[in-house]
Amino acid sequence: MAKKTKKTSEQNQASSFGRLIEIGIALSAEQDTSRLMETILLEAKDISNADGGTLYLKTEDNNLNFEIVRTDSLKIAMGGTTGKEITFPPVLLYDPETGKENKANVASCAGLTGKSINIPDAYDSKDFDFSGTRKFDKGTGYRSKSFLTVPMKNSQDEIIGVLQLLNAQDRDTGEVIPFSSDIQPLIEALASQAAVALDNKQLLDAQKLLLDSFIKLIASAIDAKSPYTGGHCQRVPELTMMLVNAVCEAKDGPFADFYLNEDEWYELHIAGLLHDCGKVTTPEYVVDKATKLETIYDRIHEIRTRFEVVKREAEIDYLKAVADGKGDPEKLRAELDERLIKLDDDFAFIAESNIGGEFMAPEKIERVEEIANIQWTRTIDDRLGISYEEKKRKNRTKAEKLPVAENLLCDRDDHIIYREEETVAAQDDQYGFKLDVPELKFNLGEVYNLSIARGTLTAEERFKINDHIVQTIVMLEQLPFPKHLKRVPEYAGGHHEKMDGTGYPKKLNKDDMSIPARIMAIADIFEALTAADRPYKAAKTLSESVKIMSFMKKDSHIDGDLFEIFLTSGVYKEYADQFLEKDQIDEVDIIEYLDGND
Repeated sequence: MAKKTKKTSEQNQASSFGRLIEIGIALSAEQDTSRLMETILLEAKDISNADGGTLYLKTEDNNLNFEIVRTDSLKIAMGGTTGKEITFPPVLLYDPETGKENKANVASCAGLTGKSINIPDAYDSKDFDFSGTRKFDKGTGYRSKSFLTVPMKNSQDEIIGVLQLLNAQDRDTGEVIPFSSDIQPLIEALASQAAVALDNKQLLDAQKLLLDSFIKLIASAIDAKSPYTGGHCQRVPELTMMLVNAVCEAKDGPFADFYLNEDEWYELHIAGLLHDCGKVTTPEYVVDKATKLETIYDRIHEIRTRFEVVKREAEIDYLKAVADGKGDPEKLRAELDERLIKLDDDFAFIAESNIGGEFMAPEKIERVEEIANIQWTRTIDDRLGISYEEKKRKNRTKAEKLPVAENLLCDRDDHIIYREEETVAAQDDQYGFKLDVPELKFNLGEVYNLSIARGTLTAEERFKINDHIVQTIVMLEQLPFPKHLKRVPEYAGGHHEKMDGTGYPKKLNKDDMSIPARIMAIADIFEALTAADRPYKAAKTLSESVKIMSFMKKDSHIDGDLFEIFLTSGVYKEYADQFLEKDQIDEVDIIEYLDGND
């Protein structure tokens, strides 16, 4: 008989250890904190056959918060996945007035000492204050008897919580019994497993929060870098998620099977926030270039001064001619007035040309070149008080003897900033970039810049602007993203590609791009068209933006199927209502832009 009992005990022990292993595996796999804590308590109750239990977590201000409360016989279930708020106040580990340890409460005592406390009958206990328990029992008719309170220690031997079980029950009779000495080590082992699993989850949550905060910080910094693109890195992810949600809801068509799980949603969200992180390498004066002559400052002011000098020189020449009797004063005055009017008109034209626009006609470029040949006299050394780098460029040519006649508008050698040996070719090989690299890094020439046919950027500056996506990919590819974030560089780096393969930086076509990357491309374009914070253009209305994108669809620059969902789902209008100015929102007849009608 003794042998049989011993054998049964060993079998039960083996079964219990096996159960602990299974629970440990389950705990390590659980990703939801509420379910994790609930599993810990329920498994502990099951192993010990306890009627009730509570799981406390230690707070930063040294309290024990109620996280999960269960009492089966009273049908009490709070916290965890129940959605029922626990209204009990936290258990204080220290007296707020004296600062002394609160060892009168059994849970706080376990949390302070790190030792398990097994009480056969609370009503017989002289070591702890169970007055609150007695009061609860009186109000409910319950009888709180046996308690097993176990501290939860993480891998650093730090107490992160307390697991408390109430009223162990005989499995045959249901009678409330003390927690056995055989059960206690199992619950302690479970508490240890649970603490490690919970601590790991908390660490992962903290790391995720840190990552999210850091990414949002980068996105905000990029927007803050330029007052003219503020909010771009915030709005593009919003629009991306709107459109992704609409695509996921498609019941038929090419995206009927498209689906993103929780990790994939998060991955795309991160990619959206980081899609322009490479802009940290783009000079502000290029990003913010509102006029053709603008660098760090708008050089139109310098040119205005030259015009003023030319006008004064004309007046001086007139006065000298009158004083020397070299002509009829009235005729000379008329010629001067005509000359001054012409100079004013020429400057007005140059000033207008500086603004930039959709197109600059060849004859206007010719007029810029004609005006450039007007000369003025410089009498002061232009190499005084300038920066080291600018002086290096000036010293490429020999200084001219003063005074010197100079053109009103100049394209000088010191305006040229040569492209030094860079890593463009290496990056092309490593990342698959296919870039048309301009010969020069920058060309600050005045005639050259004023002759820009479209917009305000030179070819060199446009390359530098476009380089932000190159830098985005390079930066993101170097980060050790975990497996569930591995596609962040792909998603973030594809929003300037086109379906026909004419985009940049890799000249991908539709088949080379994932659906999320194609979605982000549409989001980026629509945000750019409707943004009211660009220095070089007015914000487009809703109808203008949709029309422009319809042309891009026809030219295979954006995914036509995704564009149709963008329209038919109402995402374009939903975004407009949230982010566009009221005067931008007008009526759009989407029918004419759908397949079969466009």
